[in-house]
Amino acid sequence: MVWERSMNKLSRGLSSSQIRKPRPPSLVSLDLIDEWSSTFTHSHSPPIQKSINNDSARIIDGRSAAEEIKSSIAVEVSRMKESIGKVPGLAVILVGQRRDSLAYVRNKIMACHEVGFRFSIAELPESCTEDDVCDALSNYNKDASIHGILVQLPLPQHFDEGKILNVLSLEKDVDGFHPLNIGNLAIQGREPLFIPCTAKGCIELLLSSDVEIVGKRAVVIGRSNIVGLPTFLLLQRHHATVSIVHAYSENPEIITREADILVAAAGVPNLVRGSWLKPGAVVLDVGINPIEDPESEHGYRLIGDVCFEEAVRIASAVTPVPGGVGPMTVAMLLLNTLEAAKRALCFT
Repeated sequence: MVWERSMNKLSRGLSSSQIRKPRPPSLVSLDLIDEWSSTFTHSHSPPIQKSINNDSARIIDGRSAAEEIKSSIAVEVSRMKESIGKVPGLAVILVGQRRDSLAYVRNKIMACHEVGFRFSIAELPESCTEDDVCDALSNYNKDASIHGILVQLPLPQHFDEGKILNVLSLEKDVDGFHPLNIGNLAIQGREPLFIPCTAKGCIELLLSSDVEIVGKRAVVIGRSNIVGLPTFLLLQRHHATVSIVHAYSENPEIITREADILVAAAGVPNLVRGSWLKPGAVVLDVGINPIEDPESEHGYRLIGDVCFEEAVRIASAVTPVPGGVGPMTVAMLLLNTLEAAKRALCFT
């Protein structure tokens, strides 16, 4: 009390400009890296309940859905080529040799060839500088034959992704990661030029599978700028009641067991066990995690963030890995690039 009276007396004797008020920390200073492996174990998981239908979950086939979309894109590209003699062009900037990034880029190259896109890639070593990446971006920004550009994320940790993405032309940001695109996605009444591909692919899979979104409880595991955040925002725009679980969430499995729709995008193999799932939930597994496998063509195989063998016993529908969200992500990238080309070439 003596201290309070002394402070009150002191403050009355000072002008408002002389009184130092505590300043809130910058938001960037609060950022933490999600490290799932060191923050959670499955030691307190309850027994697994079977699906309310007592049947195996329906497999949501992202590969066949993506093929349908690519077929329609190829028709549009052919029409464009016949009408104006030009085709959409996509450029990728790849830094380093991450196995998952190499797999993504390989799939994008094949998809571009399938639909008739022009494709260009700038491969840079992990030791390159931010200026090297920005220079490659600037060159593609000025190239009229390139209508879409993406920087393959994640970049090495010493890079400032924000600085690099700011260099990217908004009209060519087919990944949808430019701050203005994300901002417009977040604000009601605004329309981004491009919606991030994985988030867009997730919603397309739900809609094409006749999964009701409006009013449903949705949980997104992971909050990355690439998947978690855009998916959260897009589900919200579709009027789901959305929660995000991250590595610092307490009792994440309790939160996920409330989800009618679960999107797993943490990047941790088999993080989501059957005990995390609400019986009858729809599960979208975004995780693509390389696991050593000497018998595989590339020396590894891919598994998801969800333990598939357990999920199919509880969920009503689930995406496989590979063959689920991944192909749809590529299809959405092609769709965004087609839209960018049509806009740039005034083609309808």
